[in-house]
Amino acid sequence: MSSAPHNPAVRALVEAVNRGDRDAFMALLSPDAELTDDGTPRQLEEWIDREIFTSNGHMDVHRQNGDGTDLTVRYRNDTWGEMNTRWHFTVTDDGRISRIETGQA
Repeated sequence: MSSAPHNPAVRALVEAVNRGDRDAFMALLSPDAELTDDGTPRQLEEWIDREIFTSNGHMDVHRQNGDGTDLTVRYRNDTWGEMNTRWHFTVTDDGRISRIETGQA
């Protein structure tokens, strides 16, 4: 069963992914936002285009921590199919996401 993340910025990011709305996704990030995939730093815009927006990425949230910044997600896209993934988001005081850490769960 999918549930909405408790954190407003993270919830908006998941919704942007599921709508395929790259502009809304990017608007939620701080200017210096970083991304890692299985611990390896990635070029954020290149990664999201390949793994999310050109491959119809979709997130079904299954578990989250109390503040909604750590998620376990059933993630799917046209490239890799479906898999369990973990996502950690660092959210700044002004409500923007400055870091995304993802990988297989």
